Amino acid sequence: MAVRRGQKIKQLCIIEILKKYTDEDHPLSASAICDRLAEMGVSAERKAVYDDIDQLIYIGYDIIKTSFPSRGYFLASREFETPEIYLLADAVRTAKFITPKKSRELVSKLQNMLSVYQTAGIENGLYIDTDSKCTNEEIFYNIDAISRAITAKKKIKFKYGVRVLKENRQIVTEYKERVISPYAQTWQDDHYYLIGNYEKYDNLVHFRIDRMRGTSLTDENARPFSEVSRYTDTFDVADYTKRLFNMYGGEVENIDLRCDKSMLEQITDRFGSDIFIRNVTDTHFSFTAKAVPSEAFITFVMNYGDKIEVEKPKYLRDKIKERAKKIAKIYE
Repeated sequence: MAVRRGQKIKQLCIIEILKKYTDEDHPLSASAICDRLAEMGVSAERKAVYDDIDQLIYIGYDIIKTSFPSRGYFLASREFETPEIYLLADAVRTAKFITPKKSRELVSKLQNMLSVYQTAGIENGLYIDTDSKCTNEEIFYNIDAISRAITAKKKIKFKYGVRVLKENRQIVTEYKERVISPYAQTWQDDHYYLIGNYEKYDNLVHFRIDRMRGTSLTDENARPFSEVSRYTDTFDVADYTKRLFNMYGGEVENIDLRCDKSMLEQITDRFGSDIFIRNVTDTHFSFTAKAVPSEAFITFVMNYGDKIEVEKPKYLRDKIKERAKKIAKIYE
């Protein structure tokens, strides 16, 4: 039921009306704005609406008066432009670490930033693949707790789930408690990760945040990341993750690669366009990558068959050779 209110909120209501019901193709006349205000329980005359809009323009709102396609006003600029909202909505829709329920809630909030006419594209194209989404509704609480712990430089504790195949062929998730010094959070390979340190070891570890339960801060101070990483003043997430493959940790090494020229796009996508190319022939180019020679790196190389060859270090080359032999043996 509409509640009659005073004139103090009229300008706020006008802004909400312009946000929701106008855009360049759908202006509203002063009379139509008065009708919308009446639906909200606020009475107004056209002259007062003109004055209110002038005041809103004066304080910075980009409200345009137009005569095409009809006479009236529309809100010309918003916090986000329509393509930006579509992009964000699509990112939310496809992110695996956001549950179906939370995905719909976030998309709905993004839609509220557009007019009812602009949201049609989102609604028509909205499909959420529930099978590929996580089911952990705690994930946003986890992210909040981790953020607060990083700011306060405190350790966190949580239960971490790992899937296990039982003898009765049932897949179950078993949880173990962890106490970690948190340093950063990052979205990589379509999952959201916590980067931190487990006190027993002098290295960095990664945890999928969607697998965490009951995350909370402790009173214990976190271990400084300078003790377990190359960073001193700031933990550089971008620099750190650039050297990883599928969030597998380890020591960064120089790896010499020889690649078919057809691989240039894939190589620059993965290692950046500023790589130093050492040698070029009619068919191949060579360069040195700085990366962690993990199992994920080996898989990356083998995915491209004879298009990528590891030249150095020898132990990594031998590992790939051994992996290839095992694969070939399966198909003998």
